[in-house]
Amino acid sequence: MPGADRPLPSQRLRASQRVKRNRDFLATREQGRRADCGAFLLVWRTRPAPGDTTPARVGVVASRAAVGNAVARNRAKRRLREVYRKHQALVPAGLDLILTARPALLRLALPEVEARFVTVCRKLALRHV
Repeated sequence: MPGADRPLPSQRLRASQRVKRNRDFLATREQGRRADCGAFLLVWRTRPAPGDTTPARVGVVASRAAVGNAVARNRAKRRLREVYRKHQALVPAGLDLILTARPALLRLALPEVEARFVTVCRKLALRHV
């Protein structure tokens, strides 16, 4: 069946759900809080608009020094985007997240990476209730 493996519309990662501007990346890194998940680093900050209920935005980073060549960097970014896409409902609204790939990301199985992301998101949700 064509298109059977496509994500549900609610699970898509839309352009409005991505951190794209360099100043947003910098602000999140400088003002945000960090959680080291071993395979990746999660940095988050609350967007300045009070009462912001727009969905969380995510930015993904994979450096040559940490992950390797272009093939490895792209694979790492795809994995992080997929983990976020599957579990975006766990992330509180109004946050900017930066997921930075670490060398261990490509050595771990995807379910292990997902479990680490879910764990940190649950802790994050408790802080922002």
